[in-house]
Amino acid sequence: MTRAHLPGILAMAAIVVASNILVQFLYGQWLTWGAFTYPLAFLVTDVMNRVYGAAAARRVVLVGFVVGLICSLIGTQIMGEFGPLVTLRIALGSGIAFLTAQLLDVAIFSALREGRWWRAPLASTLIGSTIDTALFFTIAFSASLVFLEPANDVSWAGEVLPILGFGPAAPLWVSLAVADWGVKLSLALLALIPFRVITARLSPAH
Repeated sequence: MTRAHLPGILAMAAIVVASNILVQFLYGQWLTWGAFTYPLAFLVTDVMNRVYGAAAARRVVLVGFVVGLICSLIGTQIMGEFGPLVTLRIALGSGIAFLTAQLLDVAIFSALREGRWWRAPLASTLIGSTIDTALFFTIAFSASLVFLEPANDVSWAGEVLPILGFGPAAPLWVSLAVADWGVKLSLALLALIPFRVITARLSPAH
């Protein structure tokens, strides 16, 4: 770990902390404000991978994972209207999804890094974001995994409704996942612009 990696470490830590706070506040019916900040973690990982290599990117991911665990532990001690702000299932889902998706992002980016400049960040972020969404919402809210935390009532997430209010019927958590996934995919495309600018400035040639 070098001083050059510090901005990436601080950026990842800030994104994780901000997302853990903003996820408590709703944006519309299907999203929280955290949905708009968390995907930036993929941008940080990809920038670190492009400029400093996969090993540096994995270190930054590990820092984000540890910060996320600390946030989750703090959240379990803060009581909201319906119990702890962070339940065991949410903590498990968040940690497993983050670590799996981010490390997968690093691996895919590394495999594609010699191609066109946009291919590695776009493919790694799209696939990583998809895995992240699927893991988190399934672990945190699926009725099939109620055994993970029997005392936690997530029956509200299983209410069957049209997906996003107009699609086929599915548990509510599926709508939440689809909305979250849509934001991540949109931001993956938009993030190509800052990725190009930042990596150009930080590359050794500059």
